[in-house]
Amino acid sequence: MSSSTNAKGRLFLVPAPLDFMCQSQAPLSQVMPEGTLRIASQLDHWVCENAKSTRALLKRIGEVLPLKSVLQDQHIVELPRLVHKKGDHAAGINTGALLTPALQGHDMGLVSEAGMPAVADPGSSLVRAAHDAGIEVIPLVGPCSLLLALAASGLNGQQFAFNGYLPQDAALRTQRIQALEKRALSSGETQIFIETPYRNEALLAALLHGLQSSTRLCLCSNLSLADMQVQSLRVADWKKKGQVPDKHSPVVFAFGP
Repeated sequence: MSSSTNAKGRLFLVPAPLDFMCQSQAPLSQVMPEGTLRIASQLDHWVCENAKSTRALLKRIGEVLPLKSVLQDQHIVELPRLVHKKGDHAAGINTGALLTPALQGHDMGLVSEAGMPAVADPGSSLVRAAHDAGIEVIPLVGPCSLLLALAASGLNGQQFAFNGYLPQDAALRTQRIQALEKRALSSGETQIFIETPYRNEALLAALLHGLQSSTRLCLCSNLSLADMQVQSLRVADWKKKGQVPDKHSPVVFAFGP
C-alpha cells in the first residue's frame, strides 16, 4: 500500500481486538470491520506497544486475508520504553524517527495491545509527530473499550472524563475517588478509569468504601467477548450484591450520578 495523495506514506491507527491476555478470543470478523482488516493486511511497517502481540495480531489477520508480507518480513518496531514509564508527552520523548518509513513513502500502522492506539494506550506522541511532519493520519474503525463501556453504563455519555489509573496507595486512592465523585456530582460528568486486573478486587472495595451509596457504579469486563459482563448499579446495591470481579479479566470502571 502506498500513499495516494503525495510522496509520503500515511499513518493508519489500527485498533486491535480487546481479548489481549484474555482466556478466550473472539473471531476477528465479529469485532473488526472488513475494511479495517483489509487495510491492516496491506501494511508491513508497524509501530507498536508490544512486538509479540503485534505479530500475534498479524497472524490472526493473515488467517482472514493474505498479508502483504510474511510475518518474518514485517517491519515492526516498539515505542520507546520511556513512553510506557513516563507517558507520551514527557520530557525527552521523541518518536519522530520511527516515522522514517512514512517519509520514504511507505504506509505505516500504529497498533496497541488492545483497543484503539493512542486512546488509554501509548502512541499519541507518534501521532503528533506525524502531524508535525505533514504525514496524513487515518484512524480506522474498531473496538475501543472506553466507549463501549460508557455506552453500556447508563451514565452520562454527553460529558465524561477518562482518568487512567487511580493511585495504588490506599489513602491517596480514596482521596482521588472522593475528589472525582465530587466533580461527578457537581457537573454530571461520568468518571472512567481502568486497573491492572489483579487489582480489580481491591479497587472495587475502595470504590464501595469511598463512594456515596446513591452514586451509580458500572463495571464492564471482557468487552466484546462471549463472557462479557456489564453491570451498572447504585453503590448501595453493589454492597448487597457482594460480587467481585476476577483477577484476570480487564475491567473498565465508571461512576457518576
